[in-house]
Amino acid sequence: MIKYSKPAAFYDTFERKAAGQKVTHYCPGCGHGTAHKLLAELISELGIQDRTILCSPVGCSVFAYYYFDTGNIQCSHGRAPAVATGIRRSLEDAIVISYQGDGDLAGIGTAEILHAANRGENISVFFINNAIYGMTGGQMAPTTILKQKTATTPRGRSLSNEGGPIVMAEVIDALNTPVFIERVSLADAPRILKARKAFKKALVNQIEKRGFSFVEVLSPCPVSWRMSPHEARTWLIEQMEPVFPVRNFRDLERPPVEAALQPPAAMIGDKQLLDLFSTEKEPELAAHKGRVKDQFVKIAGFGGQGVMSAGVLMANCATHEGLNATWLPSYGPEMRGGTANASVVISRQPIGSPVVDFPNVLIAMNGPSLDAFEASVAPGGLIVINSSLVAGKVKRKDVKALYVPAADMAKELGFTGAANMVVLAVYLHTSGVLSVDTLKQIIPVSIKRKQYIDVNLKAVETAVRFCEQRIEEGSG
Repeated sequence: MIKYSKPAAFYDTFERKAAGQKVTHYCPGCGHGTAHKLLAELISELGIQDRTILCSPVGCSVFAYYYFDTGNIQCSHGRAPAVATGIRRSLEDAIVISYQGDGDLAGIGTAEILHAANRGENISVFFINNAIYGMTGGQMAPTTILKQKTATTPRGRSLSNEGGPIVMAEVIDALNTPVFIERVSLADAPRILKARKAFKKALVNQIEKRGFSFVEVLSPCPVSWRMSPHEARTWLIEQMEPVFPVRNFRDLERPPVEAALQPPAAMIGDKQLLDLFSTEKEPELAAHKGRVKDQFVKIAGFGGQGVMSAGVLMANCATHEGLNATWLPSYGPEMRGGTANASVVISRQPIGSPVVDFPNVLIAMNGPSLDAFEASVAPGGLIVINSSLVAGKVKRKDVKALYVPAADMAKELGFTGAANMVVLAVYLHTSGVLSVDTLKQIIPVSIKRKQYIDVNLKAVETAVRFCEQRIEEGSG
């Protein structure tokens, strides 16, 4: 009879380095192996293996997916709580574990863990605190204690230079919504048994939908601490535990804030989620000409040319007409003269992403913008060029080019800043995506400086006359 065996939640063999391998990549004496075993035992004991999704970070535990026979997602550095939130909101019955190290959670991912805890997400977070960046060579971590020597604090961490260690359990305890917060230690067998109880409590809380559970785990790192495994555990007790007291901070049946128990926004099914992000079809818009497809617009120019405001106006016009729209800015640090571009998506359907990598419309306010984005325009797309500032011509033959002396037209109106309004109105009038009359309605409520409203409305009229004249002259 087998009395002791590997937990069912572990793979039979660990294939990271070689087929049939039985050991992990962790260093001798590392606490990750102990924490992994506790989790695997409890996942099997609680019968949740088929429901569990482990969110692993960048760090020493980056290869956890080689060990846990569960659902696994490898997350960007620090972002495991954000990924766990997404899973929680989309898979109601999943058991979601965020397993993170101290550099990952307390340094790079501070914002993610605090906001997930503050929302009271029904997830279980296991925070491995070994007071050092173990994977990348032993640099100082947010939890490195005072006077501790690391690769980046060779004289020891000082309060005046690096600040003190961050006590994450106490920080989480300052929030109202978590139901369970405990700090445990892996220094010896009695402490490990207590840690197991805390691990189990955090998982049971999630199974019973109580809310956010946080377990901080003091863990030895003999190699980075330059100690033997025995010395590391003694140091953990004598040096770390006084700084990070091992105790329970909170253990509630329900969150203190009742709102935390309210279900999040209605969950959507897999098909709806796939449809939301689908890029295989371009549904027709119920626009004025009845033939305009989804618009993926890139507006680009110098900072100060009104690129961002033109994008906002376009998006506002779309929503005013009952369409879906997104606006995403991108610009350098300079307020004037730097590069700037805005992405606008207009659709009848829900918009999965505001990012526009391959626009079917490019509005180029200057030469560098045309040079930068011409190649990315989808075949059959439209490029509107501010020909007052762009001397060159569109090189491609598979797109339509429309040259508009927008800056000159705006200058004749006495306000060069209205050039963006000219190209926007030309685009709308030419494409029929949105009504120019809608633009006229939106300008007075969108432009903050009232003295510029009239001149911008005149710019729209000037643009419409420009379009009508081109049609009369047979320019298309």
